[in-house]
Amino acid sequence: MSFTLNKSIIKEVCGETSYKRGEAYYKSNKVIINHYDENKEICEATVKGNEDFHVTVEKAKKGDVVAKCSCPSLASFQTYCQHVAAVLIQINYNQQTGGMSENMSGNDQLTSGMFQLFADKPLRPKSKQHRFDTREILDVAFICSPVATKSGGALLGIQLKLAKTYFINHIREFLSNVEKRETFHCSNEFTYTPDVHSFRQETDAIIQQLIKIYHNEKMYEDTLEVHAKQDDSMILIPPASWKDMLSLLSKVEFVGLNQDGKSFHGLQISKGLLPLHFEFNKGSNGGFTLYIDGLQQVEVMDTYSYALFGGKLYQLNAEDCKRLIELQKMMNRSSSNQLYIPADKMEHFVAKVVPGLMKLGTVRIDEVVADCVETPSLKAKLYLDRVKNRLLAGLEFHYGNVVINPLEEDGQPSVFNRDEKKEKEILDIMSESAFAKTEGGYFMHNEEAEYNFLYHAVPTLKGLVDIYATSAIKLRIHKGDTAPLIRVRRKERIDWLSFRFDIKGIPEAEIKGVLVALEEKRKYYRLASGALLSLESKEFNDINQFIKESSIRKEFLKGEEIDVPLIRSVKWMNSLQEGNVLSLDESVQELVENIQNPKKLKFAVPSGLDAIMREYQTYGFQWMKTLAYYRFGGILADDMGLGKTLQSIAFIDSVLPEIREKKLPILVVSPSSLVYNWLSELKKFAPHIRAVIADGNQAERRKILKDITKFDVVITSYPLLRRDIRLYAQPFHTLFLDEAQAFKNHTTQTARAVKTVQAEYRFGLTGTPVENSLEELWSIFHVVFPELLPGRKEFGDLRREDIAKRVKPFVLRRLKGDVLHELPEKIEHLQSSELLPDQKRLYAAYLAKLREETLKHLDKDTLRKNKIRVLAGLTRLRQICCHPALFVDDYKGSSAKFDQLLEILEECRSTGKRILIFSQFTKMLSIIGRELNRQAVPYFYLDGSTPAQERVELCNRFNEGEGDLFLISLKAGGTGLNLTGADTVILYDLWWNPAVEQQAADRAYRMGQKNTVQVIKLVAHGTIEEKMHELQESKKNLIAEIIEPGEEKLSSITEEEIRDILMI
Repeated sequence: MSFTLNKSIIKEVCGETSYKRGEAYYKSNKVIINHYDENKEICEATVKGNEDFHVTVEKAKKGDVVAKCSCPSLASFQTYCQHVAAVLIQINYNQQTGGMSENMSGNDQLTSGMFQLFADKPLRPKSKQHRFDTREILDVAFICSPVATKSGGALLGIQLKLAKTYFINHIREFLSNVEKRETFHCSNEFTYTPDVHSFRQETDAIIQQLIKIYHNEKMYEDTLEVHAKQDDSMILIPPASWKDMLSLLSKVEFVGLNQDGKSFHGLQISKGLLPLHFEFNKGSNGGFTLYIDGLQQVEVMDTYSYALFGGKLYQLNAEDCKRLIELQKMMNRSSSNQLYIPADKMEHFVAKVVPGLMKLGTVRIDEVVADCVETPSLKAKLYLDRVKNRLLAGLEFHYGNVVINPLEEDGQPSVFNRDEKKEKEILDIMSESAFAKTEGGYFMHNEEAEYNFLYHAVPTLKGLVDIYATSAIKLRIHKGDTAPLIRVRRKERIDWLSFRFDIKGIPEAEIKGVLVALEEKRKYYRLASGALLSLESKEFNDINQFIKESSIRKEFLKGEEIDVPLIRSVKWMNSLQEGNVLSLDESVQELVENIQNPKKLKFAVPSGLDAIMREYQTYGFQWMKTLAYYRFGGILADDMGLGKTLQSIAFIDSVLPEIREKKLPILVVSPSSLVYNWLSELKKFAPHIRAVIADGNQAERRKILKDITKFDVVITSYPLLRRDIRLYAQPFHTLFLDEAQAFKNHTTQTARAVKTVQAEYRFGLTGTPVENSLEELWSIFHVVFPELLPGRKEFGDLRREDIAKRVKPFVLRRLKGDVLHELPEKIEHLQSSELLPDQKRLYAAYLAKLREETLKHLDKDTLRKNKIRVLAGLTRLRQICCHPALFVDDYKGSSAKFDQLLEILEECRSTGKRILIFSQFTKMLSIIGRELNRQAVPYFYLDGSTPAQERVELCNRFNEGEGDLFLISLKAGGTGLNLTGADTVILYDLWWNPAVEQQAADRAYRMGQKNTVQVIKLVAHGTIEEKMHELQESKKNLIAEIIEPGEEKLSSITEEEIRDILMI
């Protein structure tokens, strides 16, 4: 009989997928037929793979194939698995070729046996349980015991108990039978049968290891040198198998250890010190006694590098094992547990012996003994080397003759007083340096960590340790003068500079790599020599900052010389002046010196002006000429009244031949109120200059501007320039922008208009280049010298001190007190008045209402949207302080400040004072004017509606002595007017910006003033005006902060300031 099989039948019972996989097993010779009985129609086979699977195939009564497989997949298959398919394919093949016959020839049997013997994985009968194995699992207990050797050490022997009960008296016979899959008779109650019993995987691994030991045992019998013949129930673990066996034993549940008649569960491995105690006490004859406790309880397994004590295993090194064995022998010979040490040998004993004892156990020294031992000072030594691209470090603490490796310490107290603070400091540095630790030292395999250690940690360690470095380490640290430089030279053309990056001692071929490393913000660069070049010095940081800020960053990274127009490189002028990383040739040094000291170029002051110009004005002229010489722009920011107009006229006069030769006139743009003042000043100081004001109606202006080349100077106002900007398309020689704060907001039409004017040279004139924010300074420079500062966003990221450095050469500011020593004193004081009862009630009502509305807006985070409404409410409060009649119709009462003003006027006029009264409310000026008319007191009046020509006429009449009162609108008359005929300035109401008030006061306090000027500010007590005054004080110093650096800060009015003003 035989199995009825073919390809179709096998596919039907196994399925297409299992058939294909089974065919792969078959073709790879993975199928081994273990047993085939043709009569019983049964076949047992093994399919080899990552794990062996056992297959049984039988023929049912109906002729169907019935199969079983030990693989876990079988239960989930509706058809048979790939292993069954592989066996069926093999059976089918053998039946077709006649290979299944029991009557195989001897040669066939040998061939089959050879196939099994040399299969992909050698066959080994395993006793461990396979998946779906129905055999009974046997628990095995492993009992370990130390066995003494002749050398004084010990080995561990293993005994077995099956089912944790049946002791194996003949372990070697048992192991042999397990290997051969034969039964083993343990006792009358139990016999091990491999077809019935199996072991857990971890148990089987130990048994297989013991089988290997058993096979090799004959080789070890002569070398183990055990005292007695080995017990047949025990097999010794040889040193070569100890590591593997220890690992295997730690994974099983039933393992025990016997020592000194005691049993311990499990193999416990301790990382601490052996529980040995060494104690030094004062002995007789001035000597010392060492007491040793616990030594006899130690089983030293020197060939394992372990010791056994109290059922625990302690790992030791080979040297300590030998010392323990010898120490045991010594103490056994002396039959004592103590040792006497003469006094003269104690110090040497402490130096040589005690450190070794500290590795074996706990050492305790009596205080009396410690006092007798001299405590040496710490001398730390650090050894550095590089091997195979790894940094190696060894650290030692030397106390006299005692050498301590801190990585080999066990943490027990020292014999003598160690310098723990210094040791900790050293160890902390090593721990923070990204070292990995080995048994006796440190190593590092990371270039960046190595750089950090060599360049940062080592300098710190030098004060704490003696460093011994090999040549490989010394070559790793780049030495020598490697300060980086950017060499700057002037090109033959006057308006170009050339920049080249250079590092002394570094080949030019590597310069580009260094620059790329800087660009990538790396801390170092590895040179071709392997040395690490630090890029963290101040010089490299400055270089990196220079490259970052420059607009030639990409060109720099190419490592080539770069040519830059002088006007583009001026933004680095502060770097050129400091000269810390820039090496300047003589021509560049001369340029820097000329800008630092404008007098060096010695431009001649035009004749006729040299006699009337003061020294500081001549300096201002030289400064403007020097900037123009290099085609730079600038801001003349002198204090009000110092003659900015005169200095500008001197510059105009000096370039007059050039203007006429090139037919490029100068354009002066100013506020409407000052255009005639410019014309007047030009006629006064340089009547030969042909000047014209482009005003009148549109046709008249167009006619003037149609042929402006016949004029030397064209004067216009900001509003007219905006309106006629298309008529100013032709280029100009120089553009003067008076009261340049007029375009402090770069988004306005005025700023855009002045920006479009073409001119070879540009100067801004203003006494207040910064009023509320630094962005105002940027806006002015964006017109007069756009190359100086970066874009607005980048400008906002600059530190204030950097802004101050950058603009310093291009802003000239002098204060009256610094240059006009003959200028009389200016006295400022505040005069307060209490609101009148009706006025106070009205103020309180409006304040309460405004507080409520403001709180509502603030709570809803809508301040920005409602800021105009809030500020309008604040203006109402200020108007009540001035006079309620400013907005309350038919108000019949008076005002405290108004009454106070009348008293001041009466007193001033009686003493011959000449007075300017400023208010931002023209209606308030009207109220004052009506009262003066009622009293028949004459006065001059000027507001925004006063024509420009009339303004000049009114100022001249007042300065010539006509009248003693001048009422002026704060915004209309706060700039450009010269009213030195006055000696008293009354600021009737305060303005948010103190610079506006300062300008108003300086109408009188300016060059030409011969009298002391008194500035009186009127404030209503307990009101918003007092809060405004406090806010003004916090804003006063912004100009000084940038032009003359200081610390105060100014910002626009904020939510916090509004809260403070309204006391909410």
